Amino acid sequence: MRWSQAVSSIALLLIGSAGVCAGPVVAGEAAAEMILPPELPWSGRSRSLIVAADDPWITPSEQSDLTGTPRYEETVAWLRRLVEASPDLAMLSIGRSDEGRDIWMVIASREKRFTAAALRDSRRPLVLAQAGIHAGEIDGKDAGLMLLRDLTVKGTKRDLLEGVNLLFVPILNVDGHERMSRYSRINQRGPVESGWRVNSRRLNLNRDYAKLDTPGIRAIIRTLAEYDPELYVDLHVTDGIDYQYDVTFGYTGPHGHSPAGAAWLDRHLAPALLRDLEAMGHIPGPLMFARDGNDPDQGLVEWTPGPRFSNGYGDLRHLPTVLLENHSLKPYDQRVLGTYVFLESLLRTLAAHGAELREAIAADRERRPAEVPLTFGWDGDAEQQRPFRSLPRDFLMVEQRLVPSSISGASRLEYTGRPVTRTLPYLVATRPGITVTRPRAYWIPPAWGEVIERLRLHGIRMETIDEACDVRVELYRIDEPQIAPQPFEGHAQASGTPRAETRTIRFVAGSVRVPTDQPLGDLAIHLLEPAAPDSFFSWGFFLEALQQVEYVEGYVMEPMAEKMLQDDAELRERFETLIANDREFANDPQRRLQWFYEKTPYFDRDWNVYPVAREL
Repeated sequence: MRWSQAVSSIALLLIGSAGVCAGPVVAGEAAAEMILPPELPWSGRSRSLIVAADDPWITPSEQSDLTGTPRYEETVAWLRRLVEASPDLAMLSIGRSDEGRDIWMVIASREKRFTAAALRDSRRPLVLAQAGIHAGEIDGKDAGLMLLRDLTVKGTKRDLLEGVNLLFVPILNVDGHERMSRYSRINQRGPVESGWRVNSRRLNLNRDYAKLDTPGIRAIIRTLAEYDPELYVDLHVTDGIDYQYDVTFGYTGPHGHSPAGAAWLDRHLAPALLRDLEAMGHIPGPLMFARDGNDPDQGLVEWTPGPRFSNGYGDLRHLPTVLLENHSLKPYDQRVLGTYVFLESLLRTLAAHGAELREAIAADRERRPAEVPLTFGWDGDAEQQRPFRSLPRDFLMVEQRLVPSSISGASRLEYTGRPVTRTLPYLVATRPGITVTRPRAYWIPPAWGEVIERLRLHGIRMETIDEACDVRVELYRIDEPQIAPQPFEGHAQASGTPRAETRTIRFVAGSVRVPTDQPLGDLAIHLLEPAAPDSFFSWGFFLEALQQVEYVEGYVMEPMAEKMLQDDAELRERFETLIANDREFANDPQRRLQWFYEKTPYFDRDWNVYPVAREL
């Protein structure tokens, strides 16, 4: 049964998570059935993975013919029953959500290694796969339940656990998962009901890896640090343009911060995933986006994410991280089965080549590059640096056309449902943009305890001094600071141009020194360099440094300025030149007084100075 058949033709009111109507709803029957581009026909071999309707271990989603997904309590209850029936499984809570729900993780180990210490000591590699970081994109949960069953009580994939151990988080955004309705993702073909993108505080967990505001991401970061897996997988559903691919995936390539791990992904994992998905009737492809958001004729792009995202964070943590993005316009059953095949292929590949991956990770963790890129831009000649080297430049697209729109007054994009092969520009963000020289360490005064605590949550090593000491350091003065006019992910973001100044600073007892000569040194640089897009400065943790806290009155500054001009001929010349050449300055009395105030010893020299120092 397809999505269009499953949705009732009766118009329903849009109800918010608290049960209160979000506003007047006038769509009526127009919103009662999804209006999506034509569905492409599909009948893959992976349909054989679905068990019979009378199988005692049928999953809740399979009971709906893979058109629906179970709610939180039903999911947890089914997993509890499975764990009780299999000695190869254990289940534990890794944290609790804002609304008090447990975030469950299932451990699958033929060796019966169910603690972090035991799994770290195993010769078998460990993978952590998570689903539902965006709870409306829940394919991974239902695929994972099917796979766990087949690994254990069903026994059809039992051999997979002979060479690998698995950690599986079925629902990361548990609160968003329970904001479930038919009206979750307007551009997605199933399941019939699904959860919400954000959590109960309206925060997007997959923008939180650097700043660590949400209990869900804090739980995952603790798990990564404690269990130290060799591979991390984040299961999503994408949207945007229509194409033939049903399963797309990507990762940061060798140009990033973990080139050895990326080379392993290029050499071993990507070819296996492409081969195995195609063999089961799926159409795998690269994780790609239209350059202008809608029109693929303008080119397709592959971006290099920063540490707010799971895959960008993994690259900086030197943890090979793969982002799966099923295509939202494919039916739910096709997407779930594709995810199953993806996970099975990944486990087999890791079992076969886990020792090589461990060597690659160790090599990346030993790297200490002198220059560290903070951003990456598009390289127009990046074809040879693409992780999907086996793919031609021809892309499996869906025919589109532009038609006049009486609604928007412009043209609207329509997809016809006819498969076409297109040759399109393809750009990969591999060119380093903003770069910084690696400092020996960072110094943070104890007043910024919230930042220090979040660095500890990341697992970044630091030293706390017991006595005050003087250190010759480099400080940044932030020129032209700006604070974003609208909040983003619960923060007022800051920006500006850092300008280095060298000083000797006395750091009081309780200050911390963060050395960059450590495996997470590159991550520390991205979090503490103010020019980095996901630094604590950029996320607004240092807004106080941008606030002027002392002022001057005109009745004091006027006579003092007159005396300054009398005593300093060079100052008088500079002032007169400024008056003559800058009309805005000349016509602004406050700016004129401020100009003099900034040249007195009363002026606050720490205004707009970023308080985290670089030890050179």
